[in-house]
Amino acid sequence: MADTGKDMLLYWGSGSSPCWRVMIVLEEKGLSDCEKKLISFSDKGHKSDEILKLNPRGQVPTFKCGDIIINESFAACLYLEDTYKSQGPPLIPSEPARKANVLQRMFEVPSFTKKAMEDLLYLYMFKKPEELDQEKMTKSKAALKEELAMWEGYLVKAGGTFLDGGEFTMADAIFFPSLAFLVRCGLKLAPTFPKLAAYYDAVSKRPSVEKSWPPHFKDTEGKPHLADVL
Repeated sequence: MADTGKDMLLYWGSGSSPCWRVMIVLEEKGLSDCEKKLISFSDKGHKSDEILKLNPRGQVPTFKCGDIIINESFAACLYLEDTYKSQGPPLIPSEPARKANVLQRMFEVPSFTKKAMEDLLYLYMFKKPEELDQEKMTKSKAALKEELAMWEGYLVKAGGTFLDGGEFTMADAIFFPSLAFLVRCGLKLAPTFPKLAAYYDAVSKRPSVEKSWPPHFKDTEGKPHLADVL
């Protein structure tokens, strides 16, 4: 009998890419019955005593699997794949070259998110328009465009729908939520990056992604901060 997620608890926030990664992997591994508690960032739910007891950093995802607590999204995803390897499709290939490729792409995602989030979107989110350094913003947009071109190249090289070619892997579970957040923020992938545009459309339709799609993404529109990047 397959294991279930009944002894698991995930605290998550809608729209959080790290939370979404874990939720995709839970769906892929057949652990969708994991108990999930949605927190409100605006109400500082991630700083509640309930979460701080499990995660002293006061962040989400905060994830409990039995007596094991894992609060970093990469760590939680890798733990789930290793522990429930026989359930669902393998998200990390066993063949050495493919495994290396998937791990490489996974651990490149923080470089992608830094250029997209820390160097650009966070400035829009946490500064007033008159406080923005327009020269810096222009440079950050150019750097993001270069980063997107790199990922476009990875898809061309892979020669398939996903980052490792024809199979959905952990690299996609880690990368896609960050890309989807940029699209929500106005990024237009086509026609500049046709492979990324096709990738976004394909992964959006994957059941694990559809089932874990952030609720407020469905009901509201994001700010068009990145509409002029490409």
